[in-house]
Amino acid sequence: MPDQEKKPRLAGYLDKQQPELYATLSHYAQQVVGEADRTGIPRRTIELLNYLASQINGCAFCLDLHHRRALGYGETEQRLSLVAVYKEVPMFEPAERVAMEITEQITRMSTSRPSPELFERARQHYTDEQISVLCLAAIGINAFNRLSILSEHPVRTAKK
Repeated sequence: MPDQEKKPRLAGYLDKQQPELYATLSHYAQQVVGEADRTGIPRRTIELLNYLASQINGCAFCLDLHHRRALGYGETEQRLSLVAVYKEVPMFEPAERVAMEITEQITRMSTSRPSPELFERARQHYTDEQISVLCLAAIGINAFNRLSILSEHPVRTAKK
C-alpha cells in the first residue's frame, strides 16, 4: 500500500492566520526576556528553560530554535544534550536546576502541580520577582510550543 500523504492539522500556520494575536504573543516573550534581563536572570538560563519545555512538549521547531539561541548565549552542546536528565548530572548549577524544575512542573501541570517546597527551594537562589519571571517564561514557551506544533512549523536544514 503506498504511503498516504500527510494531511496538515490546520489550513495554515496560526501565526499567519492571526498575525495580531501572534504579535501579542511575541511581545509577551520580549517582555519576559526584558524582565529576565532587568532582574538578573541570565539569558542562557531562559534558553535552558525554553529548550527543556520544548523537549517535554515535543516541539521540533522550538527545540531547533532554542538550541541555536542557547549556543549563541554560551551554552555548550554537552549541556544541551543532557537537559532531559538535568537532575541526574552535575553539569547544571543548583539555580539552573531549580529553574528547570519549575519549568518542568509548569509544563506538566495537567498531571501534577508545582509544590510549595519547590518554590521554597527556588527562594534559595532567586527572589520572588525572579521566580515570577521564570514562571512567566515557562508559560510563554508552552504557548509557543503549542502554536508551533499545531501549525506544524517546519525545521529547516541548517546552512553550513
